[in-house]
Amino acid sequence: MIIDTHCHLDFEQFASDRKDTISQAEKAGVLYFINVGASLHGSRESVRLAAEYKNIFASVGIHPHHATGDTEGALGEIEALAAGKKVVAIGEVGLDYYKSPSLPPVQKKLFVKFIGLSRRLGLPLIIHNRSADCDTLSILKSECAGPVHGVLHCFSGERTFLTKALDMGLFISFTCNLTFKNAGNLREVAKYVPLDRVLLETDAPFLAPQAKRGKRNEPAYITELRDGLSEILGISKDEVEKVTSENAKKLFKLNI
Repeated sequence: MIIDTHCHLDFEQFASDRKDTISQAEKAGVLYFINVGASLHGSRESVRLAAEYKNIFASVGIHPHHATGDTEGALGEIEALAAGKKVVAIGEVGLDYYKSPSLPPVQKKLFVKFIGLSRRLGLPLIIHNRSADCDTLSILKSECAGPVHGVLHCFSGERTFLTKALDMGLFISFTCNLTFKNAGNLREVAKYVPLDRVLLETDAPFLAPQAKRGKRNEPAYITELRDGLSEILGISKDEVEKVTSENAKKLFKLNI
């Protein structure tokens, strides 16, 4: 069994064939999905999909790109959505300083609020971090007492950042970017993630694996990530599936 811990099946790229996409993933062994909200609308859709499909769970949040706007009103609704019985996380939330339309101070303010929501509700964080390593860790350290309950999604950092994140208690999630030809450094860093902290995700429709670059990514393609991680860690594909699924069930409290 494989769990895709981060996908966006609510996006318009899946509007015409969502059911078939899910079916193809199931045939590939992907039996559960966490559909991650990236906006207020996306959070609503994630909850709707979780209600429609037995094997989909939802996460609710606002991506840092959307940190500008009426976030105060959105936060209230997202908190209400988070009470849903199949909502398993707050995210994706965090910081993105790479060509983001939202200024860093605005992003940081919203990130702090989502950390507070996560702590109040006892739900893990799904953290987006791009070109903001220092601020991400600094905010998490200042806002969280003790270990941080969450995951760094789509990890692409250096070993020093990885070590600090692991020391804070975070899980580490890899996407199919681990299979890219130019991802040699990332594959080397991946060797240092403890087996009890690693997760699999596609971030579909983004970041299709190397063999399918330029195409829409799909949850079914997570098998190529599994295969790559198996080679990197020197363990069987079955073991990769087993440990990552157990980690997902533990972090997100999945009753499956």
